[in-house]
Amino acid sequence: MTQKTNSLSGKDLIAALVVVLVWGVNFVAMKFALRDFTPFQLGAARYAFAALPLVLFMRPPKVPRQWVVRYGLLQGVGQFGILFIALQVGMTAALASVLVQTQVFFTALFGFVLLHERPSRPLQLGLLLAALGLSCFALNYVNPAAGAGHGTTLLGFVLTLCSATMWALSSIVARRVQRISQDYDPFAFVVWSSTVAVLPFVALSWFFDAEAARAHWLQARASSWLAVAYLGWIATVVGYGLWTSLLKRHPANRVSPFGLGVPIIGLATGVLILGEVITRWQWAGIALLIAALACVMFGGRLFKSPGTQ
Repeated sequence: MTQKTNSLSGKDLIAALVVVLVWGVNFVAMKFALRDFTPFQLGAARYAFAALPLVLFMRPPKVPRQWVVRYGLLQGVGQFGILFIALQVGMTAALASVLVQTQVFFTALFGFVLLHERPSRPLQLGLLLAALGLSCFALNYVNPAAGAGHGTTLLGFVLTLCSATMWALSSIVARRVQRISQDYDPFAFVVWSSTVAVLPFVALSWFFDAEAARAHWLQARASSWLAVAYLGWIATVVGYGLWTSLLKRHPANRVSPFGLGVPIIGLATGVLILGEVITRWQWAGIALLIAALACVMFGGRLFKSPGTQ
C-alpha cells in the first residue's frame, strides 16, 4: 500500500511544476493541431501517439479492466473529444484553460451525489464564486451582434463546460481506482486507457466528418504533427502520469493547488502566441473562477477553528 506524505520532495515539486507547464501549453497545441485535423481525427491521433509505442513494452496495470475502459472513454472521448469540438466551433485556448478548471466543482458535485461526500464550507463558497464567474462569461453572449465574445461562441462555451464535466467524471473513476488498486502503475494506467479511445474516435470520424475532410490529415503540416505528438506523449502520458503519481504519494490538498498555475500559463500562451483577446466580462469571470479555486484549495485554513491543529 502506498504511504501518502504531506511534504513534497524536491523531485515531486519539479514534477508538479512540469505538469503545470505542460498542461498550460496544451491548449495552444490543440489550436495548432486543429488547423489540419478534425476534432475526431485529432482525438484518434492524440491517443494513438499516447498508446504507441509504450503499450508494446508496458504490462497492463493491476486494475480491473472495466475501470481502464471507463477512464479511457470519459477522459479521452468525453473530455477531449468535446473540448476539441469546442475549440473548433468557438472557444479560445486562453479561456478554455480557465473554464476546464470548473471540473473541480463538478467533481465535488459528483462526489456528493455518487460518493456521498459532504461539501465543506470552503467548497460551498467556491461554488458560489464559480457560479458568479460563469455568469460573467455568459454575459458576453447577451448581445452577440456586438462581437463581445472575441473568438468564442455560446456553443463553444457550453461545450467547454461539458468537457469539464467529463473530466470530473473521469476524476471520480480515478479516485475509485485508487481505492480498489492502490499499488497500480499510473503510467501504465494512462497508456492502456489511451488505447480505449482510439477506435471510438476513428468511428466518430468515419460517421460524422465530411468525406472531403477524411483524407485532409495526410497533407497536415509538420507543425500540426508536432502538436499531435506533444498532446499524445507529453500532455497525456507525461502530464497525467506524473499527476496521478503525485496523487498516489501525497494528499490531494497538497497536490491540487498546483492546478492554479495551469490557467495562468494557458492565458499567457493564448494571448502571447495566438494573439487572443479577452473582454472585460471575461477577465471578471477569470478572476472569480480563480478566486473560487483558491477558496476550495486554501479555504480550509481560514475556516478551521482556532483550537484545531
